[in-house]
Amino acid sequence: MILKKLDYFFFVWMTVILLTVLAISVQDLFPWLLNYPKELVWPISDLLNFFMNLLVSYTGDFFLTVSWLLAFPIKAAQLLLQSLPWVVILFLFTLLAYFSSGFKLSLFTFFAITYMVVIGYWEESMNTLSLVVISVPFAIIFGFGLGILGFYSKKAERVIMPILDVFQTVPTFAYLLPILLLFGFGTVLGLIASVVYSFPPMVRNTILGLQRVPKEIIESGIMAGATDRQLFWQVLVPSSARQLLLGVNQTTMASLSMVIIASIIGGTADIGWTVLYYIRKAEVGESLLVGIVIALMAIMIDRITSGIATRPSSNKAGNETILIRYRYTIIAVFGSVLLFILTNFIQIFDNSFVQMGPKLAAPMNDWFDAFVKEYRSSIKEIKTFVLFYLMLPTKIGLQEAVSPYTWGFEFLVTHKIIYFSIFISFATWGALKGRRKFAITILLFMLFFYIGLTKMPWPSVIIIYSLLGWHIGGSRLGVGTGIGLSFILVTGVWPEAMISIYLCGIAVIISFISGTLLGIWAANNNFVSAVLRPINDTLQTMPLFVILIPFVMLFKIGDFTALLAIIAYAIVPAIRYAEHGLRNLPEEVIEAAKMMGSTKQQLLLQVKIPLALPVMMLGLNQTIMYGIAMLVIAALVGTNGLEQIVYIGLNDGNFGVGMVAGISMAIIAIIVDRMTKSWSINRSKQLGLEV
Repeated sequence: MILKKLDYFFFVWMTVILLTVLAISVQDLFPWLLNYPKELVWPISDLLNFFMNLLVSYTGDFFLTVSWLLAFPIKAAQLLLQSLPWVVILFLFTLLAYFSSGFKLSLFTFFAITYMVVIGYWEESMNTLSLVVISVPFAIIFGFGLGILGFYSKKAERVIMPILDVFQTVPTFAYLLPILLLFGFGTVLGLIASVVYSFPPMVRNTILGLQRVPKEIIESGIMAGATDRQLFWQVLVPSSARQLLLGVNQTTMASLSMVIIASIIGGTADIGWTVLYYIRKAEVGESLLVGIVIALMAIMIDRITSGIATRPSSNKAGNETILIRYRYTIIAVFGSVLLFILTNFIQIFDNSFVQMGPKLAAPMNDWFDAFVKEYRSSIKEIKTFVLFYLMLPTKIGLQEAVSPYTWGFEFLVTHKIIYFSIFISFATWGALKGRRKFAITILLFMLFFYIGLTKMPWPSVIIIYSLLGWHIGGSRLGVGTGIGLSFILVTGVWPEAMISIYLCGIAVIISFISGTLLGIWAANNNFVSAVLRPINDTLQTMPLFVILIPFVMLFKIGDFTALLAIIAYAIVPAIRYAEHGLRNLPEEVIEAAKMMGSTKQQLLLQVKIPLALPVMMLGLNQTIMYGIAMLVIAALVGTNGLEQIVYIGLNDGNFGVGMVAGISMAIIAIIVDRMTKSWSINRSKQLGLEV
């Protein structure tokens, strides 16, 4: 009976487990199994630095010339936005918002821009906006061109897609490293980095939009005698316009996010640099006031661009007069001219407005100081509890899980016998019952929990995760996982990678569990859903840097602050996907369960959640990706993992070190992304569902 159950899958995994046990037992004799020899570390960083220095020495003048040329459109945009009276810009954006989504958005836009004016950060806001205005067209044109290439050539698409995956998983600070060395400090740094960071969404949406054009529409164009050029511009592009505009929306938001991050490094007079300046001075009021400017700008731009993307097209254009058809353009031109003239007669309409920021910041600082003084003990208790009872045990657990330092007692021989007996008994029971995956999982957990992740022999870690990838996603994922983890190992950043996994892992677990519970609640309560939706929209739209502000001010710098910031950002997809998965289940399955007499609890736990689990796993995938993205920004508040190496490399101008750490973070993100997506797809196929 037992021999029948020892199939190929079970045999392979048991072999790996036994070899791992053997490697653990002989670590003292062969220490290289635990600590990868330093003399075998590949000098990848030195090699990257060599090639970068070579590139700079031979092409430095060329890139500096390009930087000098690109500075002109940036300065022109800044000059235009700074010279225009604020009331003109207010009018144009309010009108654009009305055209995009109607009265509510126009009202929000009106108050958002008015806030930027009266708070006293108009110049910094316009400097940030000018970079977005210049970088977005470059990113759209470049992304659109690559998308067309990927659409017409499958070979090109197979090359482009993995490159985009790398671009979208490499830490944001890593983008700045080569650009900084090639183009130097200044506003051009933000422009180039923004274009490089923001063009991938345009590529993806272009390919997706063109591929989704119905075949009958294409065939109709061909039958009408359209040339290839006419077929593309008059059939394919109009038919995929909505998807293309969504790409424009995502590109714009990515550009804004990167512009703010780049301004932190470039030291330009932008909103991002202003926020960092006040955070470093520990001025709570000013940092929050400026942070609100960033948040309002991001929400405003997101709503306007997404509104235009989803705006229903009018079929009455042929029957409308010129005045009706171009009414918004006419209103914009005449309104702007009129307001520009009025600025010469009404002083408040020019840019000599009163700055309210300092007046509001002082009482905010006083209130915050009083709040901290009043609840200092409670804040300290919360921080201490999480650090000592959650974060520290987990961190130690990565190094040596079962230890006196973690659990407060000495792990004697008796304890070890009991420990292993319990796990082996459960694994044996699972094997005898034919539950092979359960048995293997129990044994692997037993080893990882006992020895700790960083105390596991590195060959075993690589083999285990490669085999896991192979089992979930096939040979390509398995081999790719092995190569990726090997790169992290041989480049000498394995310990830092474990620290990053520790911090991001805790945040992801908390975010996914709490977010999923909130999503389940929202799926079963329309009021909760209505309350959570604007909160999720705000958190997802807000630039990552802004999310750090309240946590830094309250808990200062450190891992705990980074943990809270990551949770605040990464919880959103868990909520969204859980609610979406539960609200979009097959009605016939739900009705069948009700007819069988299922209670609400049974219906939820035994029917709805199992069916929605593939979608929830996609939520886990996005939660992890969001967590990694925020982890990089958290390097600003003192983390010690790969993200800190990237930041240090950026500050020191060490291209090789920063890129190795950045690539390692991208590798971890890609591996997790592929595994979770593959599992979700496989599970959906088993259930006969579509994700």
